[in-house]
Amino acid sequence: MKLFSIAALCLITVVFVQSCKNNNNAESIIVLEKGWKFQTGDDNKWSDPTFNDSRWHNILIDRYYELQGWPEYNGISWYRKKFFLPSSMKEAAYMKDSVQIFLGMIDDLDLAYLNGKPIGMDGKNVPENFDTTGFSKYRPSLYDTYRKYMLAVNDPRLRWDAENVIAVKVYDPHYAGGFWGPMLPSISMIDLRDMLKFDIKSSPFKVVNDSLTKVFSIKNITSKSDFSGKLSVKILTIENGEVVYATTKNIDLKAGNNVEMPFSYKTDVSKPCTAIYTFIDNSTTRTHKVSQEVPFILTPKPAQTPRITGAKVYGARLGNQFIYRVTATGAKPMSFTAKDLPDGLTLETSTGVMSGSVKNAGEYKTILTVKNEKGEMSREFKIIIGNTIALTPPMGWNSWNCWGLSVDDSKVRQAIDYMVSAGLADHGWSYINIDDGWEAASRKADGSLVPNEKFPDMKNLSDYLHSKGFKFGIYSSPGPKTCGGYLGSYQHELQDAQSWASWGVDYIKYDWCSYDEIAGKDNSLPMLKKPYDVLRKSLDKVNRDILYSFCQYGKGNVWEWGGELGGNCWRTTGDIFDNWASMTGIGFNQAPSSPYAKPGNWNDPDMMILGWVGWGPSLHPTNLTINEQYTHVSLWCLLAAPLLLGNDLSRLDDFTIGLLTNEDVLEIDQDALGKQAVPIYKQGEIQIWAKDLEDGSKAVGLFNLSRTTKKITLNWTDLKVEGKQILRDLWRQKDLGEFEGKFEAEVFTHGVVFVKLKAK
Repeated sequence: MKLFSIAALCLITVVFVQSCKNNNNAESIIVLEKGWKFQTGDDNKWSDPTFNDSRWHNILIDRYYELQGWPEYNGISWYRKKFFLPSSMKEAAYMKDSVQIFLGMIDDLDLAYLNGKPIGMDGKNVPENFDTTGFSKYRPSLYDTYRKYMLAVNDPRLRWDAENVIAVKVYDPHYAGGFWGPMLPSISMIDLRDMLKFDIKSSPFKVVNDSLTKVFSIKNITSKSDFSGKLSVKILTIENGEVVYATTKNIDLKAGNNVEMPFSYKTDVSKPCTAIYTFIDNSTTRTHKVSQEVPFILTPKPAQTPRITGAKVYGARLGNQFIYRVTATGAKPMSFTAKDLPDGLTLETSTGVMSGSVKNAGEYKTILTVKNEKGEMSREFKIIIGNTIALTPPMGWNSWNCWGLSVDDSKVRQAIDYMVSAGLADHGWSYINIDDGWEAASRKADGSLVPNEKFPDMKNLSDYLHSKGFKFGIYSSPGPKTCGGYLGSYQHELQDAQSWASWGVDYIKYDWCSYDEIAGKDNSLPMLKKPYDVLRKSLDKVNRDILYSFCQYGKGNVWEWGGELGGNCWRTTGDIFDNWASMTGIGFNQAPSSPYAKPGNWNDPDMMILGWVGWGPSLHPTNLTINEQYTHVSLWCLLAAPLLLGNDLSRLDDFTIGLLTNEDVLEIDQDALGKQAVPIYKQGEIQIWAKDLEDGSKAVGLFNLSRTTKKITLNWTDLKVEGKQILRDLWRQKDLGEFEGKFEAEVFTHGVVFVKLKAK
């Protein structure tokens, strides 16, 4: 087998922290998971290995510091970690001349020191007068790239068989900051894991009926070395390690080539499992191994008998166009009827689309009935005609997290069709929102804004949505330009509101973006409110119910005043990305906004990061694990958050459909009481969040943020309930029985147990 130069290795991107051992089982890697210290502020003496950091804070490095006690901090901070570096690593190594110092992901900028000496600098947003003394090289990159620095084994900065100190100066100007990401920092020698790359993400598991199929591949990323060995996959249950499936093949892996290994097996798709992929090199018996969660579907398939789904209340303004689609699951075809509809509304029997306009204000209690050949179901539906819309959080799809600026008319129409064919439309997913990228390069002579060539007829598109019972959403900015550089609504607010109303728009996302050019350095509350107040007054002058969504990233604690200014929902945070640190850093920091959520006013922790995403046009499966996706949906529903998907709906699989069509889970988000969950217990990496529901029951999420399975106890004293409680597992749609005093559950790593409690 030929070896290759260390220079070539410097370009390798680490994908996972993997097991890689030689035949003596000696480790060539040290994972730096625990023992990190953290301090806000800046002092260059903190890089000195002799500095006493005993008074610093303990911190975890797989999530932003905002999630760990510094929710509002922006600026410079430092991380420090002590570790012992054994010379036995060199003997165990496959290649013995270089050491890799891997720091994972850091937001936004890092300056890394080893034993007081600089070893590397990477990131973005370098502030003025930022001391970079000793850093000769800088690799400007986005914040979400891995940091890896290389040293020769005889580099004097390394202290073999002695204590070493890594100190990392971090700068983050806004939003989430610091260390984060799924991969833990490590010190390692060059080994087999650095020469071979398993691709386990680009071809995700496909769940069809009772079978799982997948194609994974291994690639030789060297330019000169050939490998041969055994490639295997093993599927194990998480609960007891039972082998569900296993296969092995002998492979030859030439330099620069890859080998695919497709496999398929029948199984109980509700059973949580782990896939372990292994390559054993023939010549050295060294092992390269990675693991991956296998999709498991907790949501039962809907019954053939009808079940009415969606919210139990809907609001519209007096005299405006009314469009609502009654939704239900069960065998098709179905027929829909309604008793005691308010005057002015009709219900289409075959589709369930309710339309018209109501001239008299009031609260109307309508009885909906759905029938099919298997049976029928009736349920009360409350229609409130007055001044308040969005009585439950909006549910739908937004183009941004999938298509970015490449969105067009065809993609939007396809999203509608897939919503219907995949069954999402049967569960209340109703808004179809075009984000940035639809605007023409210039306005017409009269100042009116028109769509670009990608959207030939907005009114026609809107009519198509409305004919199927969907709502039509659009995007703009209060500044001269949108985030994508298209025309904003500055000084054309009323004109644009009139255009949107004439097109039949039902939702406007209003994104701060270039309004910084108008506001300048004025960050006062009146300035933050001004552009949103201007559009509110413009929307009030058109005769259309347009849900008004503030997108200004939580500036000025918008949740405290967004409702008074006429907003229906408002972003409480910066943009979300499809990783554990981003999702949890946002989701588990929503407690301060909780008192301000109510019908018509919703805190928005940003769009959902499920399925195939990528911000257009290149897409990838979400980087959230299976358990992390269950956590994401459970938490957003507890938060009474707007549920806006951002994925390519043409690539929906059975697992993702199960995530998005569990009616017991969605009912928690759409509960008419409109309460937002609050944390009732926090201890280390365990959190319990609870939400009051309209029927007097409580929804509770038991969340495990750690890297191992944990037993979590829900005590009635924390929940402030007494006596016997009937518990229901919401994901499994299964009653668990009566409990008194407490409830205990085993919760997978980064997972959740989501239950509903009701007094007996």
